[in-house]
Amino acid sequence: MLFRATASAIRSQLRPAAATLGRQSPALGRAFSVTARTLGDSPRSLNSLSEDEQMMRDMVSRFAREVVQPRVTAMDEAEQMDAEVIRGLFDAGLMGIETPVEQGGAGASFTSAILAIEELAKIDPSVSVLCDVHNTLVNTVFRTYASRELQEKYLPALAERSLGCFCLSEASSGSDAFALQTRAELHGDHYVINGAKMWITNSGEADVFLVFATVDPALGYRGITCFVIDRSMGVQVGKKERKLGIRASSTCQVTLDDVRVPRENVLGEVGKGYKIAIEILNEGRIGIAAQMLGLAQGAFDHALPYLFQRKQFGSRIGDFQAMQHQYAQIATDIEAARLLTYNAARLKEEGVSFAKEAAMAKLYASQVAERASSKVVEWMGGVGFTRDMPVEKLYRDCKIGAIYEGTSNIQLQTIAKILAKEYQ
Repeated sequence: MLFRATASAIRSQLRPAAATLGRQSPALGRAFSVTARTLGDSPRSLNSLSEDEQMMRDMVSRFAREVVQPRVTAMDEAEQMDAEVIRGLFDAGLMGIETPVEQGGAGASFTSAILAIEELAKIDPSVSVLCDVHNTLVNTVFRTYASRELQEKYLPALAERSLGCFCLSEASSGSDAFALQTRAELHGDHYVINGAKMWITNSGEADVFLVFATVDPALGYRGITCFVIDRSMGVQVGKKERKLGIRASSTCQVTLDDVRVPRENVLGEVGKGYKIAIEILNEGRIGIAAQMLGLAQGAFDHALPYLFQRKQFGSRIGDFQAMQHQYAQIATDIEAARLLTYNAARLKEEGVSFAKEAAMAKLYASQVAERASSKVVEWMGGVGFTRDMPVEKLYRDCKIGAIYEGTSNIQLQTIAKILAKEYQ
C-alpha cells in the first residue's frame, strides 16, 4: 500500500493536467504538451527545459529514488523485474509519455521521454530500458503508423496497464535486420505467422508484441510487414537469457507457431515494415543514448562523494591532482554526451533530419558510459569492486549500450554514409 501511495502521489504531480483535467478540458490537457516549445526570440542552451519537462525530470528522479532504488539489488540478483515496479511505472504515468491525453497518456514531448529514461537509468538501467522500449519504440510505432482503430484499441491499454515489446531481431538477422525469416501467409481474413525472434526486450512480461515478418521472401525487404499480436493469440515466450548486465530486464526468445493474426492487425501498410523499423530505430537510438547518459551520471554521482570522504596519506583522494584530472575529464565526457543526446531529441521534435545526430549520440554516450563506470570502480578501489556498492552493477550494465539498437560499428557506418552524402 505504501508503494502504491507513493506512485499515486508522484503521478498526481507528474501529469495533473494531462491525467485528470485533460479528460474534462482539452485546453488543460494541452497544457502538458510541449512538443512545440515557445522559446522566444533568443536561442537557448540545450539544457534549457520547459516547466513541464523540468517537472517530468524532478518527478521521475523522485520515483527512481523512492520506488526503484530499494528494489535494485534484489531484482538484479533474482534477474527478475519486480511486478510492483512495472505497475508503479504505469501508475506514475510513465508508460504513455507522448501518448495523447485522450488516449490515456501524458501528451508530453519527446524530450520529456528522454529525460525520464535518463533519470531512471541513474538508478537502474534495467528499469530504464523497459520504459524506453515501451515509449520510444512501441508507443511511437502505434502513434505514427497505426490505423485509428488500432490506436484506439491499443494506446489506452499501453498507457495504463499493458507492456509492449518490439520483435525484429532473429538468430540470423541482427545487424542485418532485414534478413529475417519469419513468415506471414495470408489466409482469407487473417495471417498465419511462423518464426522465432531473439533477444526481445520486455518479452517476459509483455502483453503486446510488434512482430516483423515477411509476406513474401522473394520481395526482399519490400515484403517485410509489421503485425500487432496479443500474447493471448498464441505467442510463446522462451526462457530468459542469462546476461552480463541489465539482468532484471527480460530478454527472451519469442516463438510464433501457426499464430493466427486478424488482417486488420497489420500495422501500417503491407510491405512497409522495413520503413517503420528504420525510422523508429533512429528515434530509439536517442533513447539508448539517454539510458547510457543516465548510467554514466549515476555512476559518477555515486563516486564523487566518496572521493571527498576517503583519505589516504593524510589527504582526501579527491584532492590529489591525478584524481582531479580524471574526474574532470569524465565530467566533461558526460556533459558532451548529454548535449549530443538532447540535441538529437530537439532535432527530432523539430521534424528535421536527425539520423546522423541520433547515431552520434548513441555511439558516444555508450562509449562514455563504459569509460565512466570503469573509472568509477577504480576510484572507489576495493569497495567499488564489491556488490555492496552499486557501481559494479552499473559497470556490468554499460556494455549493452554498444550492442543493442545498432552496434557501435553500425552507428559509425550510419554516420559515415550520411557524411559521404553531405560532402560528395
